[in-house]
Amino acid sequence: MSVEGRRLQLTNLDKVYYPATGTTKGEVLHYLAQVAPALLPHAANRPATRKRWPDGVAGQMFFQKNLDASTPSWVRRRSIKHRTSTNDYVLVNDLATLTWLGQTATLEVHVPQWQFGRTGTPLPPDRLVLDLDPGPGAGLPECAEVARLARDILVGMGLEPFPVTSGSKGIHLYAALTGETGDLTSDAVSAVAKELARHLESEHPDLVVSDMKKALRAGKVLVDWSQNNGAKTTIAPYSLRGRDHPTVAAPRTWEELDDPGLRHLDWTEVLERLERDGDLLAPLVQGHLAQLEPTPERMATFERLETYRAKRDPGKTPEPFGPGSPDSPAPEAGDPTFVVQEHHARRLHWDFRLEHDGVLVSWALPRGEPTDPAQNHLAVQTEDHPLEYGSFEGTIPAGEYGGGEVTIWDAGTYELEKWRDGEEVIVTLHSERRGSRRLALIRTGGRDGDENSWLIHRTKSQPGDAERPEDRGAHPGDPDAPPAAEPARAEPRAKPPAPAPLPMLATTAPPAAVARLGPEDWAFEVKWDGFRAVVQVDEPEPGGDRAVRLTSRSGQDLTPTFPELQALAAMVSADDLPLVLDGEVVALDSGGRPEFRRLQQRAGLVKPRDVEKARRRVAVDLVLFDALIVGGRPVTDQPYAERRAELARVVTPRRPVHVPDALDGGLAEALETSRLMRLEGVVAKRRRSEYAPGRRSRDWLKIKHARTQEVVVVGWRPLHAGTGREDPRVAGSLLLAVPDDDGVLRYVGKVGTGFKEADRRDVVRRLRPVDDAPLDGVPRTEAAHARWAAPDRVAEVTYGDWTSDPTNPSESDPPRLRHSVWRGWRDDKSLGDVVVER
Repeated sequence: MSVEGRRLQLTNLDKVYYPATGTTKGEVLHYLAQVAPALLPHAANRPATRKRWPDGVAGQMFFQKNLDASTPSWVRRRSIKHRTSTNDYVLVNDLATLTWLGQTATLEVHVPQWQFGRTGTPLPPDRLVLDLDPGPGAGLPECAEVARLARDILVGMGLEPFPVTSGSKGIHLYAALTGETGDLTSDAVSAVAKELARHLESEHPDLVVSDMKKALRAGKVLVDWSQNNGAKTTIAPYSLRGRDHPTVAAPRTWEELDDPGLRHLDWTEVLERLERDGDLLAPLVQGHLAQLEPTPERMATFERLETYRAKRDPGKTPEPFGPGSPDSPAPEAGDPTFVVQEHHARRLHWDFRLEHDGVLVSWALPRGEPTDPAQNHLAVQTEDHPLEYGSFEGTIPAGEYGGGEVTIWDAGTYELEKWRDGEEVIVTLHSERRGSRRLALIRTGGRDGDENSWLIHRTKSQPGDAERPEDRGAHPGDPDAPPAAEPARAEPRAKPPAPAPLPMLATTAPPAAVARLGPEDWAFEVKWDGFRAVVQVDEPEPGGDRAVRLTSRSGQDLTPTFPELQALAAMVSADDLPLVLDGEVVALDSGGRPEFRRLQQRAGLVKPRDVEKARRRVAVDLVLFDALIVGGRPVTDQPYAERRAELARVVTPRRPVHVPDALDGGLAEALETSRLMRLEGVVAKRRRSEYAPGRRSRDWLKIKHARTQEVVVVGWRPLHAGTGREDPRVAGSLLLAVPDDDGVLRYVGKVGTGFKEADRRDVVRRLRPVDDAPLDGVPRTEAAHARWAAPDRVAEVTYGDWTSDPTNPSESDPPRLRHSVWRGWRDDKSLGDVVVER
């Protein structure tokens, strides 16, 4: 067979690999072909360890790490030097390799939590994994319970975990390591995972064990943290298992983990789910893309920009420095761009730049762009510029190369008709400012043979022109000939919709800066807890309706996922189209508060039937807070206040669309308002700032306030309780309560973080022990090994949220504090002073 251009011999397709189900080798190969689009991203560039069953799962199994002589030459591989040997490992990067693995009876593919870089150097780990392995007497329900406990901790660490039923016994939890966490070593990640496992064991000794000894695991779940070690591997998501039945390491939803009938899935079920739901683990891959190395095409731009960089000092000029600089985005998909910049240097000239091969190919035009086909202008080719230069405006300091003022004269996209490097370029420019026109650049060499001398010519044939008699005789190499692939016609062809701009990003406010944020220079807005979206309302096609397009921060098309937001089209005027706005998609709870967990129920759905079903459960709203383009005219260069005024003018909101005003007063008042509304925090925006698409700017600062709650301490659990290593003099966690309106204590959870070592000993000395629990409703797992205390000491904790409404508790869903962190004792408060902070 030919698989993606690779020839493979597939044999014995009727051979039974799974006798219990009669599943054959041919069916295994079919599964691998179908699941490859989901499996490969999670296994690619990772050294794979293979588990092979040549005679099926009823026969002998053996591990294989090193490639042997029968391995096809086209199989990608990388070497790892061990203490006593060097092994060549297969990289499962393509369908052909995956098919070859199936042909060689490889049923299980195991990979580490790190990848090889472009040059073969191991990269830092890009994901954390916890293997929840049930001991004798425990099963998937207990693993699911531990998964939920671990999830709370991981979310509190800023990590979003994704569950996978392993297909064998337990559950794997994955979390992407991004940003600062992406700089960790495997040893550091292992240490974090180990501490997390030990904390779970300490808090839930009847359910969790972190020690590998089998004698300790009866009835408990082992939290195996060791698979984060750089030398360890985990079964790859979507890999088959060599069990009696063809089960799969299958990604699951958190709602599924609540199902008491939770079980492992086989290959047919996984393919059905993949067809219906897509890859539930897709965010895990997207999360770490930012730390991967550039593609070879991207790397090539480094070489092309050597001359550009050699002429400039990044410490002295505000010009961008392109790939490798902190603010360098990767090239975006879509039509190539052009820019013409007016440059007041020693002599006024215009810089004409075309995006090509990852850079801006550039010419200086001393007399600007020609407007008459009878008058050609000189064009001098200069060094390639980085793509970021296409949006550059500013002052290059005197004495620096090109010193002077740079402004954008025109910009847009272009259609390429011809590009012969160093010889000839013919393009049709499309611009909102100055319309469309067809231009040709032809190298002349100049009188003295200067290879950088070109001329720029405005062709006789222009977009929208009817064919003229003089054009009919033009020879093929003549730039005035109509484009060969598209004869001149009266109507220009419709252009595809412009790609969505990237949203501007906020920076976390450093503590020292918060005090300086005064209302005269800053506006304060609510920090919404939803999906960021760039919203485009385009002019309708003839005979069609206006279309609203929503694009996520990562470039994902959210339009089919949230069809109810098409309602925005009726809330804007045709005179203001095309329109591009910035906002957030949110799901509101019964109190009108954004709840990210509710929004998760709508995430990733694109099939109309699935979307409609989810809409009946969860409605979404659109909160708009900025304007980028109005009536086809960019307004990003206008200050914040003017853009907000434009936004208020062009949108007449009604649900599900909202245009909330900035919060009144200064930062303290804004934070208090946000706190009272039980929101995440505040975004401070500099009033004079422009909108910087795709950039993380200090002109927008996010301030997340920590919610605080006064609590009554009703008991404590020793550190390492139930493990045989507990110390009765040191507290591992405190058990907390809050009195209800009738003064009856209600259990609201525990706190085990935020303590210094001395604090853990001090709290034991401060509490007055009693024999029995001073309240009801403490879960069995949290009451185990507890030492009870008289409820006469008040403390304060910060927390992330309540699990349910604390002002309206129910027995079936009692409210609990999530992500509690110890702040200290409140000796100035008594039991009667403690109320739920509304």
